[in-house]
Amino acid sequence: MKGKPIWVLRSTLTSPFGRKVRMAAAVLGMSDRYRLEPADTLNESDSLRAQNPLGKLPCLLLADGTALYDSRVIIEFLQDEAGTDRLVPKGGLVRYTTLTRATLADGITDAALLMVYEGRFRDPAMHSQRWLAHQRGKITRALAGLERTPPDARVTDIAAIALSCALAYLDWRKPVEWRPAHPRLAQWLADFAAAEPAFDATRAPEA
Repeated sequence: MKGKPIWVLRSTLTSPFGRKVRMAAAVLGMSDRYRLEPADTLNESDSLRAQNPLGKLPCLLLADGTALYDSRVIIEFLQDEAGTDRLVPKGGLVRYTTLTRATLADGITDAALLMVYEGRFRDPAMHSQRWLAHQRGKITRALAGLERTPPDARVTDIAAIALSCALAYLDWRKPVEWRPAHPRLAQWLADFAAAEPAFDATRAPEA
């Protein structure tokens, strides 16, 4: 895309929400429209906090300095730039059901991150088992619902991207062991990875 501005994606290769954006860009043929610039969310002097006051990843910086966040906003922006509705339907009930499924998958990732952070930022003696159980419940309920009606592995939309990133994060960080109780979802992930090259293309080397 000669002549098009190059954006900056503040993220890391291990961020599950950053991976959503990188997958979406790959699916839309827009991987050459941005360069990845890592950010340290714990570093008070990192410019990320000025770009996104929440200090969260990912954050997309446009050529004029405009900052877009979070991953869902960035993906809709990329879709508009690509001139398609491949990832998020433009209107009607199907748009809102797709976004709801994506939100459910993002909720799995959010809860998993909170469980990981509990172990990372608190001494073992300070871990709240009630808090961990609360987050674990969100994950197990969401997985149970998705197990009953898994998506079509041949369809790549924002919901499928979010779910694949959520399940991959569970596989990597292992806040819960999800595979034994959810064989249909495990098969869905295998089938989706086989059908969508962007899944393996965005896998972090250490993941």
